[in-house]
Amino acid sequence: MRSTGNTIFMTGGTSGIGLELARRLRDLGNTVIVSGRRQDLLDRIAREDGIEGIPLDVADPRSIAAAYRTVTTEHPELNVLITMAGIMRAENLGEPDLATIEQTIDINLLGTIRTITAFTPHLLKQSGVIMTVSSGLAFVPLAMTPTYNATKAAVHSYTQSLRHQLAGKVQVIELVPPAVQTGLFGDTPDPHWMPLDDFADESVKLLQDNPDADEILVDRVHFLRKAEQENRFDQVFGVLNSVG
Repeated sequence: MRSTGNTIFMTGGTSGIGLELARRLRDLGNTVIVSGRRQDLLDRIAREDGIEGIPLDVADPRSIAAAYRTVTTEHPELNVLITMAGIMRAENLGEPDLATIEQTIDINLLGTIRTITAFTPHLLKQSGVIMTVSSGLAFVPLAMTPTYNATKAAVHSYTQSLRHQLAGKVQVIELVPPAVQTGLFGDTPDPHWMPLDDFADESVKLLQDNPDADEILVDRVHFLRKAEQENRFDQVFGVLNSVG
């Protein structure tokens, strides 16, 4: 993926990692369109950051279809899709909440697949780029967020198949964040997590330095991403899920 001159559509770009990446990609000379469910956030981003926004609920196929029509009509040069939208919820599987489980799957996994399915025909014409967003927890799960972990593992697997099938036609990149200080999992991020600005800066630098990369892996995520291949899975799982 070249670092400038793109027209980028991002789902879930109104806060956290998505918004910080959108700002940095804009500053590199890209046209960035973000989306989200809250019109007030989209309006504020347009006013304060000069980044265009459109409403989108990735859990609603009709909303995705409408967003596709809007973006490709107003920006026919669109060549990059970033599927950032996602939620993360703690769960007690001894007292399972099926509504939370289904919502997490609907947004994180089905929302990603729905969006990619809608935009792929257009991106094939542009020799474009699809960037999915998984998580370090796709490789070593955090036990308190089981469905989140499972959806991100599924996104990783889906991305591998997508990359193979679209090889030579569309570049497919997977962004794999570690724990980052955002509002994704509660209003008070753990101070030991990676600062948001540091993550965004390092990720963009990796994109610039490695335009043909399949995965974008900041240093902090290697602890999780490479645990199994380095025969550290049980140790890392124990550290990640230790109590007290």
